Parts: sequence; C-alpha cells; structure tokens
Amino acid sequence: MEATSRQSARRRFGWAAKVALFFAVLGPGIITASADNDVGGITVYSQAGAQFGYSILWTLIPITIALIVIQEMGARMGAVTGKGLAGLIRENFGVRWTFFVMLCLVVANSLTTSAEFAGVAVAAAIFRIPPLVAVPVVAALVYFLVLRTSRGTVEKVFLALSALYLTYVVSGFRAAPNWHDVWKGFFIPTFSHNTAYLWMIIALIGTTITPWMQFYIQASIVEKGIRIRDYALSRIDVIFGCFVTDFMSFFMIMAPAATIFIFNVAHPAHPYVINETADLAKALEPIAGAFAVYLFAFGLLNAGVFTASVLPLSTAYFVCEAGGFEHGVDKRFREAPVFFTIYAASLIVGAGLVLFIPHRSLLALITFSQIVSGVLLPFILVFMLLLINRKSLMGEYRNGPVFNVIAWATAIVVSALTVLSLYQTLFPAPS
Repeated sequence: MEATSRQSARRRFGWAAKVALFFAVLGPGIITASADNDVGGITVYSQAGAQFGYSILWTLIPITIALIVIQEMGARMGAVTGKGLAGLIRENFGVRWTFFVMLCLVVANSLTTSAEFAGVAVAAAIFRIPPLVAVPVVAALVYFLVLRTSRGTVEKVFLALSALYLTYVVSGFRAAPNWHDVWKGFFIPTFSHNTAYLWMIIALIGTTITPWMQFYIQASIVEKGIRIRDYALSRIDVIFGCFVTDFMSFFMIMAPAATIFIFNVAHPAHPYVINETADLAKALEPIAGAFAVYLFAFGLLNAGVFTASVLPLSTAYFVCEAGGFEHGVDKRFREAPVFFTIYAASLIVGAGLVLFIPHRSLLALITFSQIVSGVLLPFILVFMLLLINRKSLMGEYRNGPVFNVIAWATAIVVSALTVLSLYQTLFPAPS
C-alpha cells in the first residue's frame, strides 16, 4: 500500500516536473511563428483573399508542413550546437559567404521592419491618430520594452501579443463565409499560370517562412539555454507555434475572400479596388460592419508593434553572431554595445523610412518586402540544409530523408516560381 502511494506520488511529481519544464522552454517557437503573422503577412494574406478568394487557401497546407520542418531544423541546430545560425555559417563557410548573407538579410529585414511601421501608420490613421505621432511613440515603446526590461518580461509580453491575433478568428466568423466553398478551396488545389497568382504564392511563402525567422528562433533557443536534453518539449513548442500561426493565416485570407472577393464577383462594374493597405479595412465596412474595420486595424497595430519588436532582434543577433560580438537582451549596454546599437538603428531606419514615404506607397512597400523575403529564402535554406546534414556538427541529430525532401523541395519550388515570375514579368505574353 505504502509502495503504491510512493509510486503514485512519483508519477504526480514526474508529470508536474514535465509541465514545469515545458513552460520553462515555452516561448521561442510560438513567439517566432506568431511574429511571422506581421503587417506584411496580414496585408499579403488579405490581398490574397480579396484578389483570388477561397481558391488560394490550399497553399496553406504545403506551406505549414514546410514551416514546421524548417523551424524545427533551426531549433534543433540551436539545441545541439549551442550556437546561432550566423555563427555556424561563419565557422563553416567563411567570412565572404557570411558577409553576403548578412548584407541580404539586413536589406530584407530593413524593408520588413519598415513594413511593420507602415502597418502602425495605417492602423493609427484608421483610429484617427496622426502617423507622425504614432510611429515615433511605438518605436520608443518597443526600444524600452526590449532593451530596458528582462528577457522573461519581454517573452511574457510577446506571448500576450501572440494571443491577440485571435481578433482575426472573430473577423473570419463575422464575415459569414460559405463554408462549403471555404473547405473546397482549402482541400482542393487550384493552379494558375497568371503572373499575379505566381507572385502572390511567392509572397505567401515569403511572408510565412521568412529568412529572419530562422536566425531568430535559433538565437532564442541558444539564449534561453535550451539544450538537446530539453529539446523534446521545445519541439512541441515549435510545432504548436507553426500550427497556430497558420490557423490565424487561414482566417486572414478567408475574411476578405468572403467579403471583398465575393462582392467584386457580384459587382464587376463597381469593384473594390485595393490601392493602399487602409483600403482593405475600408472595404470591409459596408460588407461586414464598422466593428470588422476596427478589428482589422487593431490586429494590424498589434502585428506592427509585435514584429517591430522581434525583427530588429533578428538583425542584431545575426550581425553580432557573424562578427563575434556580445549579444542578448539580458546584457547591459556596456556589455553588448554593438547589439544595442544595431537594434536601435534598425528601429530608427524602419520608422524613418515610413515617415518619409508617401502614404499611398505603403502597400507597395509592404508587399515588396514579402517578395524580397521569398526570393532570399532559398539561399538561407541551402545553408541550413548543408549545416544540419554535417555529421561532425549534428551527429545523430542530422536530418532524416523526409525532412531533407521537404526542405529541399521548398527551396527548389520557391526558386522555380521566382524564375518563372521574373520571366513572365520581363517577357509578358502578347495579349
């Protein structure tokens, strides 16, 4: 009887320890995946739904599978090696390749950070707050949140911001879609050789599986001290985060598909034309009501603040890892001056570009930033695949055949779509 009680107590303690350990490693996967639903992501998903309706929903299935595989690869490399991706590229491929990747990533991240602040400007305008006030205030708040508080506090705030994406689920149900058509578009692939359709798929891949994510999640795993003995629980965090982010993406596409796309099909003579990001919100008002507009604007503002906090961290981590400088949000300025300076500079450049760009050009900036990410992605994936399959580096934790096939297929498909889209743009078919 007493022995049975001791066994029961040990089991309870074992489960309690596992739960406590899970919450200890919780964060990097969910935060990285949720931050991926940034302003560019919301805009691209919304454009995809408004332009192509439910027929483009099917792309989320292969994109989600690829996202899980690629994010898991980055997290596993961090747990096994205890090093960030940039540091591994420098050690294994030399300074020249590291500089090339760093240059490309800094440009892409600068554009994407500007896109986040563009979202803040658009959302602020909907709430009748001047962008000249909103953008600098948000940039200052982001700086003090990330670099003047502890890593634990930052992570808790990021997790709370992740939960606010549920507003898009509410918007999706309020749009009252035809669920039969929704599931048809989700489960039955539809293909088109239309150039706009191909660029949209590249943008969807580029906004869901972004290059910066791979550097951020690996750096987060390393900084949090997660090692291979804890990795089984961390993997759950990564996979769950990927499912959550694309669950939100599903509703971001569905809501404008159920409203703007359906309206334009029924009223081809007087369609809603999306010339700027705010048009996506304005078009929802007569169809889904004012509440939907404010939900959209709030979600955009949340995404802008969230990812404007996370994305410059990716830039700072990469440059510091590549150059061998001290880095980490728990450091003080005198311990990691380069890290702090790069983070601040990324915020200033991102916010500054938005304040000097004409308002009607913000949509083009946001969309272009996602296409640049999509084009850069294959280069990052090649480095990751070469690294994770090195026996001297990963040992028994190298990729299996299935992961290699999915990751290489993603790199090849994105490259092929990019080449095809560029060809069709430069040499359009005669009408």
